[in-house]
Amino acid sequence: MDNRAIATTLLLTAYAAVLLFFVVRAARRTRSLADYAVGSQRFSPVVVGLSLAASVTSAATFIINPGFVALYGWSAFLAMSVILPIGLIGSLIVLTRSFRQYGANVNALTLSQWMNKRYESPALGLWFAVLSLLLLTFVVLICVGLTKVIASALGAGELPVLVGLVLFVFGYMMFGGANSLIYTNTIQAVLMLIVAFVMLGSGLAYFEGGFAGFWEKLSTIDPLLTQPVNPKSALFRDWFEVAFCNFVVGVAIVCQPHIVTRSLMLRDARDVSRYLLVGILAEIVFFSVLFVGFYARLQFPDLAVDGTALKMDGIVPAYVVAVFRWARGCWCCSGCSRPGFPRWKV
Repeated sequence: MDNRAIATTLLLTAYAAVLLFFVVRAARRTRSLADYAVGSQRFSPVVVGLSLAASVTSAATFIINPGFVALYGWSAFLAMSVILPIGLIGSLIVLTRSFRQYGANVNALTLSQWMNKRYESPALGLWFAVLSLLLLTFVVLICVGLTKVIASALGAGELPVLVGLVLFVFGYMMFGGANSLIYTNTIQAVLMLIVAFVMLGSGLAYFEGGFAGFWEKLSTIDPLLTQPVNPKSALFRDWFEVAFCNFVVGVAIVCQPHIVTRSLMLRDARDVSRYLLVGILAEIVFFSVLFVGFYARLQFPDLAVDGTALKMDGIVPAYVVAVFRWARGCWCCSGCSRPGFPRWKV
């Protein structure tokens, strides 16, 4: 096991220990089904806002989506990091206040229950309960992204890493419910903010010629990387796909049960504004991480490592491993010979 794998193991162990501490604390505050579903409602709006941001963006924003940017360039970034967040943030502002007000009045614990009581339609409530089951597809997406990054960092097989992730996350959620979700999501949000700034700063050397120089480097690789639509892409071929479809996706994200019901965990309706402000600011930072896809494309112009083509969901993990390897060399020796990067002395 190399030094990177040992360091990753120690960090993951410490992270798991901190999470378990808060899970135990959350379980002690869970005394009823209502507490399990929407929490004990004694959380700060800052904490709930950070937990919201972590739930909205998740690992896909850091691992999967920048891969689209690396493949398809500005069209993907415009769609997924500009237009989609506009739809998401706009619908979040519109829906949060009305949902919280009515949900608190009728004591709705789930989105399907809220739809049932709001429109007096058991069939509609059942339909939304069935739709909620489709979130399993999103769970698969997140598991794939996390597994690839952690397995790569640990130098371990993907299957045991995947099994460990699923057992750990589903295990601790069974005990504390929504209280555990708030605590763990807040911790994740803080770490994600740190990682976001680190990743966004990892490619600053590419701007040595200014933004125009940065854009020129991308255009040299492929002129379509700097265009608002990419006819050769799978998802960003025209403005309908870039703008309309992604705006609709942004609205749909807010309608997920674990997102739209988050406002029910606030102590008071007066906390809604601070909750939204914190959540939205954090989300803006998280969605900005898609810009790392441009760094990855400059790092791997032909999207290959040692002659092996990178898959879309493997581009960011490969970039992270490459950047850490470079950093270790620069911090532990006389400097890095890579053009454009600073030389660190010890």
